[in-house]
Amino acid sequence: MEFFVISTLNGLSYGLLLFMLSSGLTLIFSMMGVLNFAHASFYMIGAYIGFTLNSVLGFWTAFVIAPVVAGLMGAYFEKFCLRRVHKFGHVPELLVTFGLSYIVLEIVQLVWGRTAVEFQPPGQLQGPAFTLVQNSLDGLSLVWGAVSPELCQSTDAAVRIVCSPFPATRGFMMLVAISMMLGLWLLLTQTRVGLVIQAALTHPEMVESLGHNVPRVFMSVFGVGTALAGLAGVIGGSTFVTEPAMAATVGSVIFVVVVVGGMGSLAGAFLSSLLIGIVQTFAVALDYSLLSLLQNIGILKGVSSPDNALLNLTISQVAPILPYLFLVLILIFRPRGLMGKRET
Repeated sequence: MEFFVISTLNGLSYGLLLFMLSSGLTLIFSMMGVLNFAHASFYMIGAYIGFTLNSVLGFWTAFVIAPVVAGLMGAYFEKFCLRRVHKFGHVPELLVTFGLSYIVLEIVQLVWGRTAVEFQPPGQLQGPAFTLVQNSLDGLSLVWGAVSPELCQSTDAAVRIVCSPFPATRGFMMLVAISMMLGLWLLLTQTRVGLVIQAALTHPEMVESLGHNVPRVFMSVFGVGTALAGLAGVIGGSTFVTEPAMAATVGSVIFVVVVVGGMGSLAGAFLSSLLIGIVQTFAVALDYSLLSLLQNIGILKGVSSPDNALLNLTISQVAPILPYLFLVLILIFRPRGLMGKRET
């Protein structure tokens, strides 16, 4: 039981991190029709700037400043680069963001090196938020914070005790992602700024005729989207690892999230983020193969290990390709995505 609960929470936290990234990409695409190939690079920028500020000013200052810096960089990139190629169509836009991703990668490697850096979370987030204690006699119990080693050991050989901690950094990640989701919803649906943004999406000429600066609205949306990626970078970098390969690690996955959820749909991005996060987390933890399945149902019974790589392939080994399998199936059977309104 504790395995199911902890794995579900780990999957939700990973999915919510993907949503923090994909929400910014979804905003940019829904407003401007630009598929920002360099979006994950702003995730990496947020992590490295957060790491640098953390060593000087502390984590909480870095938590505020790093996303702002990433957002400003994104806004000025839209103003001075992306806007100039917008009139030439989507291919030049994609190519210029593709080039930006490699420029950012090389700059990061020149400034911070090619190896991972140690981005430590603050003391309040170090250690477990709570620990699930599974006792074969007393059942499942929850203990806030860490538990003493004695509580996880049994003097009776017949009693089995398993302690499963849930990291505080993952809990904080979930809290920030949910707060961000609520903030975006309130901004887009309950404020005048949100109404202007939504109107500029469908009727930019009318919005401009009412006195609003549509290019500035687009620049602001692009900046907010990259700031959200920078925020995810600060949290993801301190929770997992901060290295030059981190953008490539999540970059392709967030494009899968956006396509599976539906291009331009924040609700779809939220749903697909949670789906991919949970499925991939459980898949990594399952060490079952096709051979074990066939043996359990009576086929190949008594055969220990046949010389067949496909039969011996475990679910955990194929876990990295599951998001891309979802992508292919969605493109075949539902090109608009789970909740999208336009064809991908």
